[in-house]
Amino acid sequence: MKSRRPRTGRATLVVAVVLAAQASLIGLASAQLAPPPPTPVPPDGSLSPFPRSLDTPADASIPPDLSAPSAILADLDTGQVLFAKDADARRPIASLTKVMTGLLVLEESDPADIVTVAPDAVIPEDNRPGISALGLEVGERIGVQDLLFALFLQSANDAAVALADHVSGSEAHFVRDMNARAAALGMRRTRFRSPNGLDDRGYSTARDLMTLTRTAMATPGFDDIVSTRFHEIRAPDGGTRQIQNRDALLWLYEGATGVKTGYTSRAGYCVVATAEREGRRLVAVILGAPGDAFSDAAALMDHGFAAFTDHRFVTAGEPGGVISLPGGSVPVEAGDDLSALVPIASLEAVHEQVIVDPSAAYPPAPGERVARLKITLPGLTVGRVPLVVSSVPPPPPIDDGAWWARAADAIVDAVGTAVKAVRG
Repeated sequence: MKSRRPRTGRATLVVAVVLAAQASLIGLASAQLAPPPPTPVPPDGSLSPFPRSLDTPADASIPPDLSAPSAILADLDTGQVLFAKDADARRPIASLTKVMTGLLVLEESDPADIVTVAPDAVIPEDNRPGISALGLEVGERIGVQDLLFALFLQSANDAAVALADHVSGSEAHFVRDMNARAAALGMRRTRFRSPNGLDDRGYSTARDLMTLTRTAMATPGFDDIVSTRFHEIRAPDGGTRQIQNRDALLWLYEGATGVKTGYTSRAGYCVVATAEREGRRLVAVILGAPGDAFSDAAALMDHGFAAFTDHRFVTAGEPGGVISLPGGSVPVEAGDDLSALVPIASLEAVHEQVIVDPSAAYPPAPGERVARLKITLPGLTVGRVPLVVSSVPPPPPIDDGAWWARAADAIVDAVGTAVKAVRG
């Protein structure tokens, strides 16, 4: 069977409608929200380099020109990659390491657990300048939940070690568990060296971190923590520690939901960002930006929201035409739905190709798969849908030959009967 012709008229209408609908999203993307307040600076803390606004392209329909050398944009729910820039390059990731730390803690412990702080989790006062720390003290008893808030909001490095000790018994054993979990997730270009990222020998890639973030955001409790702006933690002296999330996108980007920032002189500015608008959830990973990683992440997510649409290409049960098999033809229908997040501009160039199963024989049974429908856009295979037999036509009537042949047969039969009667 020949490929079905693209339904260009319908596609043109769909593009026009979707573009109009996406205009509101573009408006949201470019809107500037109230900037975050100054970061509280406890005795053992430091200011975060918060921008007051985001610098993003006016036209979000085209891929942005990023300052970062490595980045990726994907659908948070499906993992479908929408944009990639050197996404498999191994790079130091600074405090983005803490995404794995938080995931393991939530998987292997109870947020209600109480941790007794060991000496190795305490950062000496002489070493604290320039290092984010909650200011934990030896013997201090503190809940896992509070340590997780410190880990993600304040990026507290001492909290990371305290959590590692609690889950695995020691920092070294926890790092071993981090790498085992990374291997189980298929993060093949990742190696962790510490629970907090202070050891810059650790590395990962934008793609691996996207995989990690999708798993973490699907873990109960994780999204609630990383989307929190402020939190109070009780101090040993009875006072409270005021901590504030260092992810400026929670203030500056409409729909932002997390996740983590990172910086060292070697890693540059890094961020894992997630956002949700009208039911669509995106994740952007920025590694090694020379300055403002937030704007790069916002530009990527603007592009994802404005330039892509969820489109249903095929509905289960939809007639698929007639398939010719050796021995006969049968009508078919789609055996499944096919929907995908695709570039709006490509909907006018949908190509449908029917691929007949070479092992299919006639007559097939109703419901039997005899072919596949492959749908592509320029540079993108959207997917494949099985085509199943909707009904099997009855066999054609038996042709006994021309009328004169049938008449001759009748005469022969009659003569034979008469002869038998005479002989009898």
